[in-house]
Order: sequence, then structure tokens, then C-alpha cells
Amino acid sequence: MRDISCEEITETVARLCIDANYYLGDDVIKALRRARDAEISPLGREVLEQLLKNADVAREEEMPLCQDTGLTVVFLDVGQDVHVVGGVLYEAIHEGVRRGYHDGYLRKSAVDKPFSARKNTGDNTPALIHAQIVSGDRLGITVVPKGAGSENMSALAMLKPADGRQGIVNFVVETVEKAGANPCPPTIVGVGVGGTTEKAMWLAKRSLLREVGQPSPDPEVAELEQVILERVNKLGIGPQGLGGNTTSLGVHVETYPCHIASLPVAVNIQCHSARHKEAVL
Repeated sequence: MRDISCEEITETVARLCIDANYYLGDDVIKALRRARDAEISPLGREVLEQLLKNADVAREEEMPLCQDTGLTVVFLDVGQDVHVVGGVLYEAIHEGVRRGYHDGYLRKSAVDKPFSARKNTGDNTPALIHAQIVSGDRLGITVVPKGAGSENMSALAMLKPADGRQGIVNFVVETVEKAGANPCPPTIVGVGVGGTTEKAMWLAKRSLLREVGQPSPDPEVAELEQVILERVNKLGIGPQGLGGNTTSLGVHVETYPCHIASLPVAVNIQCHSARHKEAVL
């Protein structure tokens, strides 16, 4: 058993909140550069160039990549031999978000009483925490600021098993087409297939943590990803919805066994500002 203090967890989450909002990942930068070089639309190339410059400015000036610094989604990989001491794990994470959004001058976007008063909580808490138990004595923390423009374009379908692979392709492409410019393309399209409704949505969001464009290790799934990406990029939506052949930088599909009578498919779209940072304690 290995002890990890709540204060260390809080400090780590605070730092990750700031870093995720200031510094775009190298994988996203490389994907944007590849897209710029391959984009057939002059206006689309200019948009992609501006996105790269925006990332440079954010990094150099240490300011948010986007004014929408999102709700704070936190993925935890909790080693079964970890012992959290000095407080409560989830409270330590909430405090880290509170500090990070204050110290980093990040916009607070969380509102309580969502269908009535919609009062801002004032510190971007509570975080949305997804924890899973893994082997070992380490605690993995990934902070994912998720803006509303892309999150609002999420979708879930309970397909019939007979709909099969083609049904999945059609649903994902239709979801991206319906989203249009709203999620600030070029996007990354996370897809969860299988499990139950909540598992499929979790898979879709978790898939966005994969390196942009990295294919699934399962050849069948990797081929599905490529087919969907090709169809999505033929929609012509293009960078920021201004036309072109770069609507998405990648499609990431994760699967899980499901009931014999169902085929859940979830889509979680990530904008070009694909922000997430991780640490292992």
C-alpha cells in the first residue's frame, strides 16, 4: 500500500487545469500542420494557420487557448494499492479545480440548478470525475477542460443489432453533418460502441485522450475509423465551417461488449482546441 496525500493531488489538479488550457498538445499541433498542408481550400488553409498561431500566442503569453475554458472533466486511474491520506479524494480534486481556475484566470462556466436559476458556482466546481480501479500503486490523473460548443453536439443512438457496421458509420457521419460549424472544426470525433448508454458515452469521451489520429490497435476498428474519417471529410464543412476537406483531424472508436439485443453508439465531438494534460502520482 502506498500513501498519496490529498494536498499533492490538489496541487497536481490545479497545475493540470492551467496547463491544459494554456498549452495545446504536440500531437494536436502536428495534426493541424498536416491538415494545413493537405487542405485544398485557400480559406481553409488560412484558418488552420490562424489556429496554429493562436496556439503559439497562448503558449508564449501563458493565456487560455479559448475563452471557453470548459467544465473540468477528470479521469482517474486509481491503483488498487493506493491509499489516499489527509482528506477525501474527490474533495481534493474539486479544490484543485478551484485553485487552478482562480490562479490561471480561467473562465468559470459551471452553473448550479441547471433548469431554473442557473447560478454560476463561482469556481468552476464541481468537477466531473470518472474513476476506474487499475492494478498497481499509482494514481493517474487526466484533466480535460470540455467546452460547450463541442459538448453540445454529443449524440447517442440505440441502434438495432441488424444496423451493424453501416448503421454506425451513417449515424456518426450524420451527427457530424448536423453539428456543422458549431463544434469549431476541425474536430476530433470520439465514438463509443457497445456496453450500455452510459458506458458508450464514457467510451466516446475517453477515446479523445488518444493521440490525435492514432488508429485503434484492433484492425477491424481501425478500418472503421478510417472509413468514417473519409466520409466526414467529404462533407465539405471544413475548418471553422468555411469549407474544405478538413472537417475532422481524426476519428477515435472504442468498443465494449453489449447485450445481444442492443447496439449503443455514442458520439462525443472535440473541437480543434483538444485540451488535456495528465500526471501520474
